[in-house]
Order: sequence, then structure tokens, then C-alpha cells
Amino acid sequence: MEIYEKHQYKGWNNCIQVLNNDIELIITTDIGPRIIRLGFKGEDNIFREFDGQMGNTGGSEWQFYGGHRFWHAPEAMPRTYCPDNNPVNYIINGNKIILAQELEEKTGIQKELEIEINKDKNYVKVVHRLINKNLWEIKMAPWALSVMAQGGIAIIPQEPYEPPEKNLLPVRPLILWSYTDMADPRWVWGSKYILLKQEPKAKKPQKIGICNTHGWISYIKDENIFVKLVDYNNKKKYPDLGCNMEVYTNSDILELETLGSLEEVLPDDHIEHIEYWFLHKAGLVFNESSIDKVLIPFIERTRESLPD
Repeated sequence: MEIYEKHQYKGWNNCIQVLNNDIELIITTDIGPRIIRLGFKGEDNIFREFDGQMGNTGGSEWQFYGGHRFWHAPEAMPRTYCPDNNPVNYIINGNKIILAQELEEKTGIQKELEIEINKDKNYVKVVHRLINKNLWEIKMAPWALSVMAQGGIAIIPQEPYEPPEKNLLPVRPLILWSYTDMADPRWVWGSKYILLKQEPKAKKPQKIGICNTHGWISYIKDENIFVKLVDYNNKKKYPDLGCNMEVYTNSDILELETLGSLEEVLPDDHIEHIEYWFLHKAGLVFNESSIDKVLIPFIERTRESLPD
């Protein structure tokens, strides 16, 4: 594995480039904490980039930029939208890169992102850490948002089907926003999976949230398969009426969002939320039998490769 500091990327001169045998990760330090690129070497970014904002720094307005960012939930304006337009401090410790944002003056919260790329396999561990620097408790949850490139499809697992004589209780919490239109053709409501297409010509945004006990969500673009794995704890409370995963799309993007549990964080204490990212190449037809045949075995193999 190779790590290069002071790497130039689309107008930012102080990025960190991380390479293993197959994939490339680019982390910004002129703004952030943010991961702006993940992709196979020499190939397209699986994340969306906003060309008009590449290389921008400073200013008091929140900018989209693209890539992977880090918020705290539940969403509120203006608290959630504190800009990440300024440089971050960072340290490199072996395979780990730790980014620390300056204190958010309006919230008293500090964000840290700890990134570790596996030197042999195509996965990345991302730790999202919220530190309470106030003199009082704050109730919040870590919220990890990956802004995916246009033209792909998100795949969200559902709880297994069971006949009513076997289970009388509900098992599939589905949270809808005021603008969610279940008749929108970008949605595919399957028996095992929910699919959401990113359509650049779409006129209206769409969003759902779920309680996802399977602990994975995926985005497929061309032959690139991106998977996020997270832990789910049924003893914890999650934001947005119990969501630990959400998907949002409009004409520009599709976001894969995972959330940690809601916690009362004491002064100078912190909470963490961990994602594991996997990047894979395989042909996949967007029907449930193909997902069962191609995607699910890959996810099972990736789980086995994770450290205990």
C-alpha cells in the first residue's frame, strides 16, 4: 500500500492519495473531513463530483463538493449544514489516516474521520467520530453520507418474507418523507429488495429510510459494485423514527446514508459509527435472482474477510 501527501486533485493541492493493488482513495485536507474519490485505479470515481466546486475553499456557505461527507443527525437547518470549507488537521499512523475538523462554533461539536484502507483487499474502514466540546450534554447520532455518481442503482435489502401463520408481527419499518412518491418509476418495490435508480433527467427528489437489520446497502454503476457494511444494534434508538439507513436521490446524485444510534453525549465525550466499504467488479442484471446469485455471495464473502 502507498500513501502520498500533497497530492493535487482537481484544484486542491493538499490531498492524500492512498493506493493498494487495485483501488485508489483520495482524501481532501484543504476542506473536510471528506473523502472525494473512491475507484479502481485509472477508472471513474464511484462518488459524484461537482465540477464547479472542485478546488474551492473558504466561505461561510455550505457546499456540496461530492464524495463522502460526515454530518450529525437529526437533520436541522442550519445546524446540520455547518460548512466544511476550511483545512483539517491530520495524522498518518501506518495504514490509518485521522482527520480532525476545526470545532463547529455554532454547535460545539468536533468531527473526526479515521480512514484505513486494506493493503491487500478492496475494502476501506471509515470511523466517524463526533466529539462534544460543549459544557452540556448533546443528543445526536453520527450520519455518514456517500454521494454516488450519476446513472447507477441503489439496492436495499428487505427483511425475509414469512407467512402470517409463522409471524404475526411487523418486521419492515419503512419511513417516508413528505416528498416521497412511491409511484415514481425510479422505485422498484421487490419481494426481497428495494431498488432506487439515479436518473439525471428526474425532476423531483425522492427519499426513504429503513431499519436495516441486514447491515448492508449497495450501489451498482456499470460493472462497479459498491457495498457498505455497518452494525445494527436492536437495543439502541436510531434517528428519523428508527432509521439506520436512508437513500436520497435527485437529478444530480444518489446518496447512500447510514446512521449510528442516538446517544446523550457528555461534555468531552464522543460517539462513533463505523462503515466498511467494498468495491467489486461483476456483471449484474437488476432482478432479484441475479442479486441473489451475484451480490449476496459477494457480501457474505466480504463479511468473512473483516477483522473480528
